[in-house]
This record gives sequence, structure tokens and C-alpha cells, in this order.
Amino acid sequence: MRFKDKVIVITGGAQGIGRTIADDFLREGAVVHIIDKKPGDWFVGDVGDKGDLERFASSITEKSGHVNYLINNALPLMRGKDDCTYEEFQYALAVGVTAPFYLTKLLVPYFDKDAAVINIASSRDRMSQPQTESYTAAKGGIAALTHAMAVSLAGIARVNSISPGWIDTTGSDITGADALQQLVGRVGKPQDISEMALFLCSDKAGFITGENICIDGGMTRLRIYHGEHGWTFDADRKDGLT
Repeated sequence: MRFKDKVIVITGGAQGIGRTIADDFLREGAVVHIIDKKPGDWFVGDVGDKGDLERFASSITEKSGHVNYLINNALPLMRGKDDCTYEEFQYALAVGVTAPFYLTKLLVPYFDKDAAVINIASSRDRMSQPQTESYTAAKGGIAALTHAMAVSLAGIARVNSISPGWIDTTGSDITGADALQQLVGRVGKPQDISEMALFLCSDKAGFITGENICIDGGMTRLRIYHGEHGWTFDADRKDGLT
């Protein structure tokens, strides 16, 4: 019960990584407030909508009166150059960058003395695939927003971000090349991210702020050259790799 009676706010907490983080904090005794578009026993709303964020913040403060930890986890839209409209790109940024900024701004007056903010970024903040511009831009934005917020909130809250790599949220048993391309030999699980979130909110992380921690099984550390270690370049494929 490390977080008994602590108040945690999670965006996009109905499923996937967000749900795992919520469940782990609940097991540790925390009071958890979730916003998600998916219908359920939480605040149903769209973090890309200013009014929904304001109503969510009001609900939190009315019910709990203060906040200890805020985890900005809601997932932006992934669209690319060929099919992403102006409106979709703006919406991806609204969910992935504007919402974390604005919800933090709304809740700062209610932060307790041990407050921490965790922004869920992505290893795509440093690497890309074709046709992922909206998602990648949002994740790059929240990674940069993290260190800016850490400076502005110095003495008020610690602010860090986590950049997950390939995290399977379906419970599948992924083997073969998909697993082995990770240096640790497996695809990630939501628990891998949740454990870091728990740590960053704890007193043990009291000297950590403004950091982006990449949890990707070492995948972004693997340097690739054509013809070496089984990697080849196929000019007929859009991404080039085989």
C-alpha cells in the first residue's frame, strides 16, 4: 500500500498501458481518477476537447480536493502524409500535447507537496516509420514539453516522461523475429511501463525530473547496416528493411 490515499489522475486509462497503471495504483491503495472516451465507470470525455478537460478537472477537485500524481497517457491519432487531414493533425496535437499541458495547468493549484507528472511519450519521439506523422509529432512534442514543464514546475512537481517501445497490449505470445529484434528478446508488456510509472511517482525518484526514460527493450540502440547481421535493404519495400 505504498500509495494509500494518494490521488492519481490518468488520461486514457480505460485500456492498455493506462488501464494497467490504474490497476497497479489501485492495488497500492491510491484513489484513481480516469478520463477516457470509452464508455465505463469513469469520467467519459475527450481530452482533445477543452470543455471536457475543464469538467474533468472540476470533477477531480470536487471529489478529492487535491492531486498527487498526474499521468498524461491518452493516445493521439496516427495518420501520415498521404491521408492525414489538417483537422486530424490538429486533433492529434490536441490530444498528445495540448491536453497534457492544459490539464496540468488546471490541476497545478491542487497539487500536493509530493506531486509528480508523468507524460507517456514514445520511442517514436526519436525514430519513425512511413505515414506516422501525426502520432510522431505529438509524441515528440510531449517529450519536449516534459523538460519545459519540469523547469516551470520546479519546487511544485517533478515532471518526467516515459517513451515506450513496442508494447503489446493484447496479451499475445509474440515470438520469432518480432521478439528477437528487441535486445532483451521479447516484446514489451504494459507492466513494463507501469512499473516505471510507480517508481517515478515514489519517493525513490525524488531526485529525478525533466527526464525522458525510454523503455523499449533496447530496440532503438540497434544500429543497422545493409548486409550485416541478417539485415538487408529492399528498395521495393516502402520502409526498405527486410
